[in-house]
Amino acid sequence: MPTFRRVFVDNSYVFITVAINNRKRQLLTDYISEFRLALRAVHQKFKFNIYAIVVLPEHFHMILKAQNITEYPRIVSLIKIFFTKSLPSDLRLELSKEVSLSKIKKRESGVWQRRYYEQTIRNESELNHLTDYIHYNPVKHDLVEKPCDWQNSSFMKFVEGGFYDVNWCDFTQLKNYQ
Repeated sequence: MPTFRRVFVDNSYVFITVAINNRKRQLLTDYISEFRLALRAVHQKFKFNIYAIVVLPEHFHMILKAQNITEYPRIVSLIKIFFTKSLPSDLRLELSKEVSLSKIKKRESGVWQRRYYEQTIRNESELNHLTDYIHYNPVKHDLVEKPCDWQNSSFMKFVEGGFYDVNWCDFTQLKNYQ
């Protein structure tokens, strides 16, 4: 079996995708306040900036830059732990019943998928592409018709910063002509 090795490039951004176990439940949007509190709690322990983020019902994408790049796996792990612990105990108990024996042995809760996707961003073009991907994701998943309509995203921060026009990727007018 091949060994998985992370790449740590100092002063780099990392694109991360983390998903709820089996992607069955809308935990992240149903408990968005708890998710935000988990982010704040982790930010108190580690120095990192979230460049862009979108939180969807059953997964989230973010681009982060950690002051110490080797800490980003721990940052992701703590986000998952703090969010899980913030859920109502009856829900955690219900989710734990869906956990396999191998997950129980690894002290997993049943809330999150075991692994997550990460990609070290190599250049500005890749950073811009993945930022666009993050902000278009709610449209891709048919949650809204245009990125500005999704509140659980950094999209409006980028609009305010002049990176996007508020109507970026608003194709609703084109749909009327089909």
